[in-house]
Amino acid sequence: MGHLNQRNIIIGVCGGIAAYKSAELVRQLQKQGANVRVVMTEGAQAFITPLTLQALSGNPVHTELLDAEAERGMGHIELARWADAIVIAPATADVLAKLANGDADNLLTTLVLATAAPVFVAPAMNQQMWAQTATQDNCDTLRRRKFVFVGPEAGEQACGDVGSGRMSEPADIVEALNTHFPSRALEGLRLVITAGPTREAIDPVRFIGNHSSGKMGFALARAAIEAGATVTLVAGPVHLDTPERATRIDVESARDMLSACHSACHQADIFIACAAVADYRPVTVADHKLKKQGDSGLTIELTQNPDIVATISKEFPSLYTVGFAAETQHVLEHAREKRIRKQLDLIIANDVGNDAVFGQDHNSVIIIGSELELHLPEASKLDVARTCINELAKEYRRTH
Repeated sequence: MGHLNQRNIIIGVCGGIAAYKSAELVRQLQKQGANVRVVMTEGAQAFITPLTLQALSGNPVHTELLDAEAERGMGHIELARWADAIVIAPATADVLAKLANGDADNLLTTLVLATAAPVFVAPAMNQQMWAQTATQDNCDTLRRRKFVFVGPEAGEQACGDVGSGRMSEPADIVEALNTHFPSRALEGLRLVITAGPTREAIDPVRFIGNHSSGKMGFALARAAIEAGATVTLVAGPVHLDTPERATRIDVESARDMLSACHSACHQADIFIACAAVADYRPVTVADHKLKKQGDSGLTIELTQNPDIVATISKEFPSLYTVGFAAETQHVLEHAREKRIRKQLDLIIANDVGNDAVFGQDHNSVIIIGSELELHLPEASKLDVARTCINELAKEYRRTH
């Protein structure tokens, strides 16, 4: 399948003669397997009807910011969260100016402000409007904000002028989207991913834990879904939103996590153990909150927790198993030894000393396999996760 299979794409249609091309854009995205929803400005409805785009997309067309009926279904904030990308085609001079100024006076511009997804714009306007300094300044502003421009093209225009300002063809816009998104390298595969810390109870109010935020594991889940995988995310106690289309299982302790993983891995092709699992737990858990005993100290006897990734690797020998090595010194040496000892296909190592990773939004890792040692520079955890998933997919396909 293509890069856009099962991507959630919003098409924003503005008021210009090129709006007729939006119908073909919707059709081509549907052929690529994308889930398409259309948002139209008031001006766009003068050039093409919402009914046409509804029939092509298979979804109701959104036209109003304050629409009580829409808010009962997929409200504008939920729609912004749903999107993997927003494509504004055609993008008029007026809408480019609104976006550059951060306006939110209609549904489309509000969605752009409310989304974390990439925004693609395909400008379409008279050649003199496109050449105006004000328009070019607005475009420069948007490019600095990482908006992706597709076109415009040069040629004869509807008004009779000749020059730059023609909206790019739908096929070119689809190609730009395909270039942006990673490949569907895990299409049809089932992944189980662990994330976050575990908590080992001491008494009803205290526990042994660690600083893991779960961000890396959740980023891996999102990247795997982008690559076409079906993902079960086994999460320790974290405060993170579940990635779109992931099945989430919440657990507390290491034994809970192992049990959940054992059940999920019966139907899995790949297991990624990203969670920071507590190595030890108290031998006994007090029924009531432990009280201070004068000035004397407190001794807690600990016992070792099961090693989740080693256990899963042993019990499911045909499962492609990936571990994480969070180290504070001798990172490469410890990671290489751990991969062999635990019989892992890959291990992803990082240096967690000096609070360099836990709870942070960036990471740098080393991917280690039998024939692979790849150092990834520091980047956002999602970007690191996407690279890890792409490399994992290559290794999986190579060995399977």
